[in-house]
Amino acid sequence: MDLAFIPSPSVGVVHLGPIPLRGYAFCIIIGVFVGVWLGNKRWVQRGGRSGTVADIAVWAVPFGLVGGRLYHVITTYEPYFGPNGHPLDAFKVWEGGLGIWGAVALGAVGAWIGCRRRGIPLPAYADALAPGLALGQAIGRWGNWFNQELYGKPTDVPWALKISSDPAIGRVGGTYHPTFLYECLWCIGVAALVIWADKRFKLGHGRAFALYVAAYCAGRAWIEYMRVDEAHHILGLRLNVWTALIVFVLAVAYFVVSAKRSPGREAVVEPGAQAVEGAEGDAAEGGPDGDGAEGKLSVEKPAAKTAAKPTAKTAAKTAAKATADDGAAESGADAAGESAQDEPGDQKPEDAADEPAADAKAAGSGSTKKS
Repeated sequence: MDLAFIPSPSVGVVHLGPIPLRGYAFCIIIGVFVGVWLGNKRWVQRGGRSGTVADIAVWAVPFGLVGGRLYHVITTYEPYFGPNGHPLDAFKVWEGGLGIWGAVALGAVGAWIGCRRRGIPLPAYADALAPGLALGQAIGRWGNWFNQELYGKPTDVPWALKISSDPAIGRVGGTYHPTFLYECLWCIGVAALVIWADKRFKLGHGRAFALYVAAYCAGRAWIEYMRVDEAHHILGLRLNVWTALIVFVLAVAYFVVSAKRSPGREAVVEPGAQAVEGAEGDAAEGGPDGDGAEGKLSVEKPAAKTAAKPTAKTAAKTAAKATADDGAAESGADAAGESAQDEPGDQKPEDAADEPAADAKAAGSGSTKKS
């Protein structure tokens, strides 16, 4: 008698009127949103624009779904194109069957198209998205729990997964290793590893993504070995085990070669992003001309401070200027009085000759010396 186990859902789909709500589809959708959300945060931290990750995901996600389904159908073709197979079932994605290898491979093609349209280097985008991909996989794996599929060997451990029998598809009831849970936890660990390593070693040029691929493959190899669902074998190993080992070697090789050829991290991941952020900052402070309230305050403060505390030198200059102005005003008044005594008709040539001298006296600082 099993004292403890993880129960499986009695149904994997709930109908809201004519609309079916499938647990598998919900897990995939939530995983995509979480992956894009985390990828956007990391992209902004590296100097990119907010929203760019989502824009490129519009290309990557559909390509990834098609690639994941193609990989599954090609490597498990019997239910679709074998004897008594149903070819149209190949389009029933909601019933399960998405190969992560094909999803990442063809999703990378879609991401490359999106990056090329935006003028963004694909390796930098992949680095930002890597931990989000791992978390998205962790959430997506719960879709297998809703469908009661891809479980491991029989076991009686307390965390065993309870599977109900279904003679129609040849499913035998019992308790099995919850490989979906193992992979979920492993993917969370991979995401944490990539985030830590990226902060610690400043990974760039696709090396954070390569670390994600290598770490995931290392876990997938032993998890895949535990599964009991039907699969093709090569030299005694399941096909997906071989795929994990080969992709692991390729990821490690890329990591090493990239570190030698392009050490460090990209200085610019999205051309023009810094210029746009600078313009937004100017607008928030009152515009480039400094007409904002903060700009006025920073200009007026020093002026008020200087006026409140004049120096002795400044006071002496001000007094001298005031004395000079008083002398000039008195000279101007004398000249005006002499000019008013002579009527225009009574002016003599001698008076006309004295006018330039009077003007010069008025213009001077009270001095009577002629130029």
